[in-house]
Amino acid sequence: MNIADVKQELSSDEKVLESAFKLETLYKKYKVVIWGIIGVLILFFVGKNVMTAMEESRLVEANSAFLTLQQHPEDTAALTTLKEKNPALFELYSYAQAAKKGDKSTLTTLAQSSNTVISDASKYNLAVMENKTTDSVLYKEMSLLEEAYLAIENGEVKKAQETLGMIDPRSPVATLAQLLKHSTIKAN
Repeated sequence: MNIADVKQELSSDEKVLESAFKLETLYKKYKVVIWGIIGVLILFFVGKNVMTAMEESRLVEANSAFLTLQQHPEDTAALTTLKEKNPALFELYSYAQAAKKGDKSTLTTLAQSSNTVISDASKYNLAVMENKTTDSVLYKEMSLLEEAYLAIENGEVKKAQETLGMIDPRSPVATLAQLLKHSTIKAN
């Protein structure tokens, strides 16, 4: 081995030691920040996993309560659990029960819901029960059909024909609209 090789090897070792000293100095200077960041990351991931587990538990309890209500609709404990654990599913269940039983007071309450689907469906069902018309987004064409039928009952044939003309020919209720329209022609 010659002196140049020894000098080069010592220079390489010196650079490694110098880098190690710089790293140690950097660590000592920012040790609190580094451990703080590591702590925050650990807390974040642990917290996220805990929140996910709690959400899953809440949904499992709500689903269990909903399944119980499917079998035993009068189970008040299951109804309370569903209301607490999943208010949206509770509203949907309440709507289905109210529509099936013709419960106007529950439908009136649900018509004020912040859930637009539940609110719209409740308003529509309530209007049908009371033989009134309503502007429904979900049941637009059914509302038009109902409005035309009520107009025919009141002897307003021209209004009924105009209302039936607003129903899209591709709509599932178009056949009923045509039948009702033909019956108004005969009534004229």
